[in-house]
Amino acid sequence: MLIHPMPDPIAIQIGPLAVHWYGLMYVLAFALFIILGRVRIKQPHIAVLGWKKEDLDDMLFYGMLGVVIGGRLGEVLFYRPEYFLHNPLEIFMVWHGGMSFHGGFLGVILAMYLWSRKAGRNLFDVLDFIAPLVPLGYAAGRLGNFINAELPGRIAPDTLPWAMQWPGIPYPVHPSPIYQMLVDGILVFIILWLYARKQRPRMAVGAMFTLLYGCARFFTEYFRTPDWEVVWLGVPITSGQMLSLPMIVGAIALLVWAYKSQVMGTPPTKARPANT
Repeated sequence: MLIHPMPDPIAIQIGPLAVHWYGLMYVLAFALFIILGRVRIKQPHIAVLGWKKEDLDDMLFYGMLGVVIGGRLGEVLFYRPEYFLHNPLEIFMVWHGGMSFHGGFLGVILAMYLWSRKAGRNLFDVLDFIAPLVPLGYAAGRLGNFINAELPGRIAPDTLPWAMQWPGIPYPVHPSPIYQMLVDGILVFIILWLYARKQRPRMAVGAMFTLLYGCARFFTEYFRTPDWEVVWLGVPITSGQMLSLPMIVGAIALLVWAYKSQVMGTPPTKARPANT
């Protein structure tokens, strides 16, 4: 059995100024967005749409606001509303962890809607462009959860080689943040990046990300201690699974619509000249 390394959550301390590992993981996520984005805009089927580095930088600013505001509000509203009702000042203490992916997902969609209106682009083209840039950033966030010893897993058998002694828990558990980093983050990135390397119908890449993440999250939730769960037809469903189900259903519908539109002759995307 492994023991959680319990690293100091503060990466750098200079007098009263403390830089937390959790915050650095967000910096890493945003850096990965820029690096992957600059690779993506050079892909031939993306380049013809007129994407520029300036667009990438601008979208990152909007996306950062969507991730942080949406992620925190999602944590407050979806997972721990009673706690934050009694501790309202902690809503702003994002360095302590506690960011909901589903809230951040909605926040980014809203942010990209605002940016697409400003830039004069189709929202689905924007979402298709940024979707492959997201999963590795998500993986970085889950690594931050692990460093903070957040999101412990369910009880794991002693015979499991990577069962882990988690801080404050007297029995071995699954290291669920690592599972989600590997499956929801890195595996989804690999599949989606390969899928997005070719021209796809409008909406298809964004929908594929939503489907892949929804299915991956539904699976990895079986190893994570749920924030809350309900029993439906005798089957327990966790909070994360409940929030992932609409993603799965909506993504399937969008994929069918995207490919059906292509078959019927509706152009999936239209080349857009670069802004001058």
